[in-house]
Amino acid sequence: MQKKINKWIWQHPDYPNFTYDKSALLELIADIDYQRGILDGVSKLFSQEEIRQIEIDTLTDEAINTSLIEGEIYKRESVRSSFRKKLDKDFDSRSDKYATSSSDALSDILIDSNLNKEPLSLERLHGWHNCLFESSYSRLQKINIAKFRENDDMEVVSGAIGYEKVHYLAVPISFIEEDIKNFLEYCNNSRDNIYIKSAIAHLWFVSIHPYDDGNGRISRAITDYLLSQNTTVTNFKLYSISTAINNDRKGYYGILDKTTNLFINKTFDITAWLIWHLQIFKNAMLLALKNIEHLVQKTKFWDRYRAKPLNERQIKVLNKILDLGNENFDGGISTKKYISITKISKATAVRDIALLLQFGCIKQIEGTGGRNVRYELNTV
Repeated sequence: MQKKINKWIWQHPDYPNFTYDKSALLELIADIDYQRGILDGVSKLFSQEEIRQIEIDTLTDEAINTSLIEGEIYKRESVRSSFRKKLDKDFDSRSDKYATSSSDALSDILIDSNLNKEPLSLERLHGWHNCLFESSYSRLQKINIAKFRENDDMEVVSGAIGYEKVHYLAVPISFIEEDIKNFLEYCNNSRDNIYIKSAIAHLWFVSIHPYDDGNGRISRAITDYLLSQNTTVTNFKLYSISTAINNDRKGYYGILDKTTNLFINKTFDITAWLIWHLQIFKNAMLLALKNIEHLVQKTKFWDRYRAKPLNERQIKVLNKILDLGNENFDGGISTKKYISITKISKATAVRDIALLLQFGCIKQIEGTGGRNVRYELNTV
């Protein structure tokens, strides 16, 4: 008789009682708590309206990047408008030209996962799934909506046709109902450290892979939901997990492959996954602090120059550089770049730049001149 080979994480006799070395996580958890403390402290320096704008920007980043991880692209103005419709009391939704039904549905998931503190339920997961696939199709394929898959051979594959590589074989459909029941019990009642808990929940849900499609996005919404239970200072957390994951997308899929494959992870130990995921939490908070620093610089800049008689073109260019930061606006401001951003003539661009210099909004970059003259924001 041929011996059964256990290759996937759910085939291990101890599944889903994941094992890990908690002592290896303590220093990283302390780091995360420290960064979280800084974020909470910084948030108290802003007005309620400013915090709301930071929350909208963070949610927009989360929505865009959780989709990008799966290869789906949303326009930022569409997603941001969808969040503003629901969260910004001053937003004129009747005049909005950007939000789409798809971006509205995506925003609904993230608002619910962050604000709704009710226990996680099967109906709620199905509701999120319905939001993702209102058309009943995933690209060319018709899929089950708001109910579990019926395919017992659900494989995660990559590669060109004829050269596919199987990364994972999901839990059989006969196991899904019981597995999800245990999963929801864990999410709602476990007293594990919140960061460890959310990382385990992420891994567990993608291991079950209960839906035909959308499992990754829903697993990240679950992560948001669990972390939102720990939000006390602001309505929404001020950091985006999906942005940090998308910045290391190769690492994300790599650590998932290594953790869920028992040929590689012979000891059924998920410590490496937890370390990677906790580092993602830390990176997300550090990125949030950097973004808030940019916001502070932007606010100070406009406090200094908002009284100047700037035209819409100049404001557009200045805001673009402020959003990126001087250090990220490669090569500084040139006449050519100004024309590219504003779509105006060279003569008009030269006049605009000359006025910005006169007002003190920009300054010439040291070492540039003549035809290669470049400028940067004057933030001093």
